[in-house]
Amino acid sequence: MTRIACIGEAMIELSMAGDDAQLGVAGDTLNTAIYLHRSAPEVTVDYITCLGDDPFSHRINDFIAAQGIGTSAIRQIPGTSPGLYAITTTPEGERSFTYWRSAAAARQLFADGDFSILENYDALYLSGISLGILPHHVRLSLLAYLEKSPVKVIYDSNYRPRLWETVEQAREVTTAFWNRADIALPSIDDEMMLYDETEAQVAARFTTRGGHGALKRGPEGPLSLGSIVAQNYPPAQNVIDTTAAGDSFNGGYLAAILTGKAQAQALMAAHQLASDVVQHRGAIMPA
Repeated sequence: MTRIACIGEAMIELSMAGDDAQLGVAGDTLNTAIYLHRSAPEVTVDYITCLGDDPFSHRINDFIAAQGIGTSAIRQIPGTSPGLYAITTTPEGERSFTYWRSAAAARQLFADGDFSILENYDALYLSGISLGILPHHVRLSLLAYLEKSPVKVIYDSNYRPRLWETVEQAREVTTAFWNRADIALPSIDDEMMLYDETEAQVAARFTTRGGHGALKRGPEGPLSLGSIVAQNYPPAQNVIDTTAAGDSFNGGYLAAILTGKAQAQALMAAHQLASDVVQHRGAIMPA
């Protein structure tokens, strides 16, 4: 049985609808973990993060467990609390975020330099957000560990400029993780912003890098990486909230790939799942 750990930050989510707010739990790699497990229950999925000992941390831990995701690798740090973010959307469904996360417990992930817990897994999934919340020396230590490890690495750059000290550091770390990644799941807009490239330049960079994965391009549908796939991807009919579109795509894609599906099947399943998710409010749609 495949064992995969998703690494990152789980947060309290406020999804705004006018003056009302819906309280939830989300986070980019957690969203992917949930959609991966829903799409492939036979894959063992654990979540690795740090939480506090406050009521909201307990709420997050209980939520993760209720989704069928393993919580044994979550470290509790007394006296700390999780991050919080709010989602607001335009009438067209495009979202913007407001964050309160500077003192979140997840920023202490791997602070002791001990990565031995990662040896328990066949694959690791992490993102630019997973790395962006960490001190730079911890990012580099994690990279050095992974460069010596045989574990399969799955990466999504998920670039958020405010999490990085400089764009140069973000490029340095992201490039190194793209070089290490066995499965690459970039988004076209993130890569254009981070590397100051055109769509064509991003596509060319990833189609020539080797490895496998998908370049996410929103309604246009994904570009296959590692093999040529020609198929049409129907757009979502009623876009309400694009939150977790890329995260759910990643979960659907990984569920298919990790259970032996062909690349074309994985791309279509991922696109269809993301199309369903954007027709619901918030990161996690009802099961």
